Amino acid sequence: MEKTDGIGKENVSTEEKQSFKDGSICGYNSLHHLLSANLKPQLYQEVSRLLLGLNCGKALETIVPPESAKALSSKHDFDLQAYKFSADKELLRESRVRVSLIQNSIALPTTAPFSDQKKAIVEKLRPIIDAAGASGVNILCLQEAWMMPFAFCTREKRWCEFAEPVNGESTQFLQEFALKYNMRLWNTAVIIGNHGNIIGKHRKNHIPRVGDFNESTYYMEGNTGHPVFETVYGKIAVNICYGRHHPLNWLAFGLNGAEIVFNPSATVGELSEPMWPIEARNASIANSYFVGSINRVGTEIFPNPFTSGDGKPQHPDFGHFYGSSHFSAPDASCTPSLSRFKDGLMISDMDLNLCRQLKDKWGFRMTARYELYADTLASYLKPDFEPQVISDPFLHKKSF
Repeated sequence: MEKTDGIGKENVSTEEKQSFKDGSICGYNSLHHLLSANLKPQLYQEVSRLLLGLNCGKALETIVPPESAKALSSKHDFDLQAYKFSADKELLRESRVRVSLIQNSIALPTTAPFSDQKKAIVEKLRPIIDAAGASGVNILCLQEAWMMPFAFCTREKRWCEFAEPVNGESTQFLQEFALKYNMRLWNTAVIIGNHGNIIGKHRKNHIPRVGDFNESTYYMEGNTGHPVFETVYGKIAVNICYGRHHPLNWLAFGLNGAEIVFNPSATVGELSEPMWPIEARNASIANSYFVGSINRVGTEIFPNPFTSGDGKPQHPDFGHFYGSSHFSAPDASCTPSLSRFKDGLMISDMDLNLCRQLKDKWGFRMTARYELYADTLASYLKPDFEPQVISDPFLHKKSF
């Protein structure tokens, strides 16, 4: 990544080179920090309106976390942000919930003993979950495969040692917090109730086969459908990682009544960063529910170089996991993103009545033509499918 002046010479400062290396954006935590620090307030306000949208016609309201949470953030050096999504006030239906996301890097090199790696990540997450609990969070979602390095694309079977049963030690670790803070937590696809009980599970629907990310060495497409879990805090679902690239996957969770859909992920900058702020936000708008997008942070170096499907020479890492976790709302508003390179906790108050209010306003369910889509999909699945294409009769005529 180079800048050039008019003569074509390299013109990248030492500070900028370091920024590319450490995962920051020219030394800033995120794009929003860069803009707010370098634009005049009224210019930033207008840029922010265009980038983040408006919630009920106003800029998203910030929340001040309790001092105990801020102290944990300072002591353990993780990004802490909190915002409030509002809805039009209703007299008969109160539906507020406090939701949070955690993004984190690994805690030890991938060469360390597996048991030590897992234990170190657990200990790293403990104060961040405590900060969420101290902030009164009702629902917490962690990133995909939070208890291990994202080794699935190395195609080395030894990483299967990290696999656990549904009620394994990482689930038990989270059950303690769920019970302690009256909180529901996600262990990628294990849903834990606020009584410490396991509500259910969901398996990843879509398995990537792009570049380094070919995970079929370890698991195949899931068979649990698109379950929505009804809890005291609302109807929640999980769209795991690569499923965010499939609009019908988002749609199915919406048809099943989801109010909040979490997207725990592991994705790197070179591959997907321009898509990251768009796909979840579009899903939130199109399906009238909130979306929580979580991505891990850091660069994970593996002991043995591996190759990928894109023809690149063998390499020991996937690239930089760029964090940038955030929430999106059905009225097209969204929070700023967490840091691009630091661990982080994002907290959001949500008025779930906004989901129904936006359904009423836009009428997407009422005006959709599901029967037409169903007919097209049914035809597409047949071996003799022919696309519905009407050609210009002059298209194949020779012109003289």
